[in-house]
Amino acid sequence: MSPTGWALLGMLSGGEEMSGYDIKKWINWAIRFFYSSPAYSQIYSELKRLERLGLVSSRVDAGVRSRRMYKITESGLAAVTRWANEDPVEAPTLKHNPILRMMLGHLLKPGRLREILAGHAAYAEQLQQAAATEVRWTSEQPAWSYARLALKWSEQYYAAERELALQMIKDLDAAEEAFGEAGREGVQFPMPEYWYEVERRIAAEDTPGVEDPSA
Repeated sequence: MSPTGWALLGMLSGGEEMSGYDIKKWINWAIRFFYSSPAYSQIYSELKRLERLGLVSSRVDAGVRSRRMYKITESGLAAVTRWANEDPVEAPTLKHNPILRMMLGHLLKPGRLREILAGHAAYAEQLQQAAATEVRWTSEQPAWSYARLALKWSEQYYAAERELALQMIKDLDAAEEAFGEAGREGVQFPMPEYWYEVERRIAAEDTPGVEDPSA
């Protein structure tokens, strides 16, 4: 089972029938704030796989628009309940492109980092406001009490992201001044010998009775 498969089972765990389109809309309403949104093609391929495994069933709804509706089976509900309670919870995987550009700031043209951080702050503010809207609309649904907590976390997370981006914009002047004093000629990055020495010093700090070799 892929993480996306478990997420789809979780969304079907309420027992209602849903189409692939319904599931994608539900992801866009709530899940996208804290879990990457799969494409329609991935959703449909995962649903087919879940059906082959006997975890969901499907039928064709021959209405105005013929569509396939999916419903979780008893086996599927038991499986996702077991997964939610017993499987290890993996640590989040962070791929923060603005901060990666910050790390490589010595390569960027003057002013480019400010553009990137300002864009990220605007993006975070947009998602914060969207999450706040979802929090407001879920407050009247008791069945969404846990989902509402996840959305409140999302609202606070993106508020913090925005504040961090704005703070880094303020800190850029000091970083640029320090880098300028170090000189732009012959920048060695990331200087392996230096980091190996840092690694040895950290190991010495973490090992009782072992003195820092550079002392």
